[in-house]
Amino acid sequence: MADRPRREVTLADVARAAGVSKSTASKALRDKYGVGADTRTRVREVAEKLGFRPSAVARQLTAGRTGTVGILTNDLEGRFVIPILAGAEDALGAGELSVILCDARGDAIRERRHLRTLLERRIDGLIVVGGARTEPRPSLGRDLPLPVVYAYAPSADPEDVSVAADDRLGGLLAAEHLWSIGRRSIAYIGGDPTYDASRERAEGARAALAALGGELITAPMSAGSWTERWGRLATARLLDEQPGIDAFIAASDMLARAALDVLRDRRLRVPDDVAVMGFDNWPIIVTNTRPELTSVDLGLQELGRYAASRIFAALSGEEVAPGLDLRPVRVVVRDSTVRNDVAAD
Repeated sequence: MADRPRREVTLADVARAAGVSKSTASKALRDKYGVGADTRTRVREVAEKLGFRPSAVARQLTAGRTGTVGILTNDLEGRFVIPILAGAEDALGAGELSVILCDARGDAIRERRHLRTLLERRIDGLIVVGGARTEPRPSLGRDLPLPVVYAYAPSADPEDVSVAADDRLGGLLAAEHLWSIGRRSIAYIGGDPTYDASRERAEGARAALAALGGELITAPMSAGSWTERWGRLATARLLDEQPGIDAFIAASDMLARAALDVLRDRRLRVPDDVAVMGFDNWPIIVTNTRPELTSVDLGLQELGRYAASRIFAALSGEEVAPGLDLRPVRVVVRDSTVRNDVAAD
């Protein structure tokens, strides 16, 4: 039997054998400050013994640079921002780049101050992560001396590089899923109508149903919010106006949970009588509703990784196209639309 090809030794292997973190191992091998002489010697000896060779990409990215990337957000505690930050940090760490995280808390003056500090630290790139809203945000300007990527909330300047989840595609996929399981009277429970996300999800669902020969049923009121109180009110009104509704698409998982409450109160079975699905695939909700909730996953962690990949590409000398890059989303099927014996994630 032929010998299997030897697995390439990674930085993680060196760090583990030397009894240090990946960050410390990386600094030791690159003669960065903050690592003692004994530790540096030990890491280098282990690297030589294991036959570790830094990747060409890692050498190229760190040559003549500080090896740091800034992440500037306006909503550090937000449930949409955290997975994006986690994805970006994972990708940057794997590329042996350190992260400096700043939270502007929605304050433009604080944001400018953080930006000035990051530039003084000579960061190699910057990822700007939006807050709860997905509407375009003001650009930080075209004269910044480093690659910048806007994630989740795109820049208002089309010459900037922006990445975001495709909300319209999410609405389209949701409607197609419900149609594929035989639902023909499909209603939409929107959130705050001033949010682009709520409108785009509705537009996607409406377009999908129109192409299939159906029509999206919407709430009879123009007002709305992201609260469960609104979700219960809208669900009840829709059922009163259209008693034959056999499926609901809610613009968020919280609104979908509210719809489930109303359907339960009215003795309507889910999914037998009415199917329900939400948006965001928020674990704390989708796995704790009864039945578990089908939802559109926006892939926020992957969005963060993709934003980081755009930084890597720019630092590697690749030309990164400006404009908005909408990333794919997916439907995660659970019992609220298809029973467990046939549902598959």
